[in-house]
Amino acid sequence: MKIILTHEVSGLGAAGDVVDVKDGYARNYLVPRGFALRWTKGGEKDVAQIRRARKIHEIATIEQANEVKAQLEGTKVRLAVRSGDAGRLFGSVTQADVADAIKTAGGPAVDKRRVELGSPIKTLGSHEVTVRLHADVVAKLGVEVVAA
Repeated sequence: MKIILTHEVSGLGAAGDVVDVKDGYARNYLVPRGFALRWTKGGEKDVAQIRRARKIHEIATIEQANEVKAQLEGTKVRLAVRSGDAGRLFGSVTQADVADAIKTAGGPAVDKRRVELGSPIKTLGSHEVTVRLHADVVAKLGVEVVAA
């Protein structure tokens, strides 16, 4: 099935790309979550609009991405969450939580869709998080999860 991506999807493409995926993946995951639209002949106008919006919001050059990467890697991020006695969290830490914690720690504003957790954070302690700033630039960030 041909689809138009409306958001960046890891391993698939960036917003505005037209890609072919399996029917079930598009129908059950990408389209319901708003990551993609079905491709139509009239959808080419949508592609141009999505690409214009992407250029406004993305980091334009690798130099800018490297500057943001240096700022991120120099930032100490602490995230206070509710937890039980054994150090297990009530719920888990989300990408939005990490993006907000970066901003409150004095780091640059990061889009939550650019934060990649690897596996869900459900325990207290130090965890490593990656932030994909550009296609070629990835920042690794240490996040310390502490009890609230």
